[in-house]
Amino acid sequence: MNIIEILGVATGLWTVWLTVKQKMLCWPIGIVNILLFMVLFYQVKLYADLGLQVVFLILSFYGWYYWVHPKKGEDTVPVTTLSWRSGAGTAATWGIGTVVMGAALAAYTDASVPYWDSSTTVMSIIAQYLMSLKKLENWYLWIAADVVDTGIYLYKDLYLMSALYAVFLVLATVGYLEWRKSWIASRKV
Repeated sequence: MNIIEILGVATGLWTVWLTVKQKMLCWPIGIVNILLFMVLFYQVKLYADLGLQVVFLILSFYGWYYWVHPKKGEDTVPVTTLSWRSGAGTAATWGIGTVVMGAALAAYTDASVPYWDSSTTVMSIIAQYLMSLKKLENWYLWIAADVVDTGIYLYKDLYLMSALYAVFLVLATVGYLEWRKSWIASRKV
């Protein structure tokens, strides 16, 4: 455990809590968190997670912009859900992305768990994108990724990170419930 991991955990918890509450501050705090995790994942050779942080950085700026600019006549961006077709496309993207990234990491790097790492990486990219759009289904993906990531970090002896992802699992569950309330309330209007 080092100071980067400790600061990453602290900003990570703060970011997810702010996201659950749909607070705009989740984006700048999240960017600090991402930068800390980039350094950490480089140090422990979790390259897919490192790459994920780069994508998160881009998606965080996108999400921040999207949340700041709701549609004309709306104060905030509402929580919505995916269509059946979008959900099927999301599942296919996850499956194909996992296989392609896992094979590449297995063949070209010294990644320790290439397919598991790739699975959660692809799932997290999709979840981050859906979160940027305030899609309720982002929380399903975060819950699944948090379960697997908790195990990966235990395997890599990153105990604080593992504990963080166990807490993220709880927060993702709360996030789903909170965002679902917002979605239901917006449908009654």
